[in-house]
Amino acid sequence: MAFRLTRLALLACAGLAACAAPAAEGPKSASTKENPSAEPDDPYPSTYQPYPGMPTVVRNVTIFDGEGGRIDNGVIFFVSGKIASIGGPDTPIPADIAVFDGTGKYLTPGIIDIHSHLGDYPSPSVDALSDGNEMTSPVTPDVWAEHSIWPQDPGFSRALVNGGVTALQILPGSGNLFGGRGVSLKNVYARTMQGMKFPGAPYSLKMACGENPKRVYGNRNTKPSTRMGNIAVDRATWIKAREYQKKRAAGKEQTRDLGMETLADVLEGKILVQNHCYRADEMANVIDMAKEFGYKVTAFHHAVESYKIADLLKENGICSAMWADWYGFKMESYDGIRENIALVHNAGACAIVHSDDENGIQRLNQEAAKAIAAGRRMGITIPDEVAWEWLSYNPAKAMGIGDKTGSLKIGKMADIVLWNGNPFSVYTRPEKVWIDGAMMYDANDPKKRPVSDFELGQIGAGDVK
Repeated sequence: MAFRLTRLALLACAGLAACAAPAAEGPKSASTKENPSAEPDDPYPSTYQPYPGMPTVVRNVTIFDGEGGRIDNGVIFFVSGKIASIGGPDTPIPADIAVFDGTGKYLTPGIIDIHSHLGDYPSPSVDALSDGNEMTSPVTPDVWAEHSIWPQDPGFSRALVNGGVTALQILPGSGNLFGGRGVSLKNVYARTMQGMKFPGAPYSLKMACGENPKRVYGNRNTKPSTRMGNIAVDRATWIKAREYQKKRAAGKEQTRDLGMETLADVLEGKILVQNHCYRADEMANVIDMAKEFGYKVTAFHHAVESYKIADLLKENGICSAMWADWYGFKMESYDGIRENIALVHNAGACAIVHSDDENGIQRLNQEAAKAIAAGRRMGITIPDEVAWEWLSYNPAKAMGIGDKTGSLKIGKMADIVLWNGNPFSVYTRPEKVWIDGAMMYDANDPKKRPVSDFELGQIGAGDVK
C-alpha cells in the first residue's frame, strides 16, 4: 500500500515522516557466549513504526467498543497513537484539534482477521507467487510464514479499504500436520515484512488435522494416510520435541533444530497453537493430545462442528475461528450449519469470524451479520455490539495481542474504523480507517486511498481502482 508512491518517490522522500513510516533498527540477536548453539531471541525483529497521526476526535457517533459495549451519541478522542478518552456526549473535547462528525455513522475497533494467507498466497494468484504451503513433509514446524510474505500484495490494501481490517495473522497452509509459524501484521504499507510485523505479538504454530494431511501424503503412499496416522505422527513429533525442550531447559549442548525450537517454545507457552480442524471428534482428540504433552490449543480454525462440543471448548478455554456459511465442500465440512457461530457464542465459548480468503477478508462484517441473522432465526438474540467481539477483541486475544488492540479502551492502540452506516448492513462501507491513530484511508480523499506499488502503472489497476 504505497499511497501512490512509486519506487522513485519512496527513494526521494526517504527520511520524511510524511511519506512513510520510518524504519527502526530492530534489536540485534546472537547466540550466547555461554551456549554457542542457543537460538537467538528474535532473529527477524519487527521494525514497525506507526505512520504520523494527529490528535483526533469523532463525536455524535454510535460506538461499538469491541468488548460488548455500545455508546450512542458517543465521543472518542485519540492522540499519539492511543485512545485517550471515550464516552457519551458529555465527554470533554480538547480545543483546536481535528473533529469529525459521526452523525448517523458507526465507529468500531478495526477488524482483525485471525486466519489469512495474504502475502503468502497473494494476488495475482499464480504458481510463481504460491508460497504458503511447504508440502514436502507432514512435519514442517521449521518454516515461518513471514519468510514468504510479499508486502506488495494488493490484497492488503483491499482488506483495509473494503473491509476495515487493521491487523491480521498470516498462517501457513494446512497440507501438513505441523505447517510452521504464523505471524501477526499491522495492515500498513511497508517495504519489508518486518516493517508490517506487529510489535510484541507472539508467534503461532499452525497445525492441521483431518482430510488435508492424510490426502496429501496418502496420495504419495506415505504416512499419514489415515486419521489415526495423523495422530500417530503428531504424537511421535511431540515426544521428540519434549526431549529437545528438556535438554534446552537444562542448558545441555545440542545441535540447533529449527523445527524443534518452535515446538519447544510451544511446550513452554511462548508460541500459540492455531489448529485447522473441522470435525468435533477430531477436535476432542486434539484436546486430549494437548493435555498428554502439556501444551494448549489457542483456537480451532474453520471448526464447522464446534457447535457439537461448545461446552468442551468453553471448559478448555479454546476459541473457534469460523466461517458464517462455508460448509459441504468436502466430507469433513459436510455437517456444518449456519447457526454454528451463534451456538458457540451462546454456550459461553469464544467465537471468532475469520476469512481464509482474499475476497472474504474484505467482507468479514457481512459474514458476522449472516451469523447474527442465523442465530436470531433460531431464537438466539445477540446484540450487534456484542457480536462485534467476534471481529476484533476475540481474535486479538487468540493472537496474544488483546492487551494492545481489539477494543476501544483508554491506552490501547487507536486502530479504528468509522463506518458510513450500520457495519452489519451490506450497504455499509468503511469511511475512514486509522491505525495507531494515523488515518490510513479516507473515502472522501482520493489521496488517502492506498495502492500497492505493484499495481501502479498497470491498466485497470492502481490510480483508477
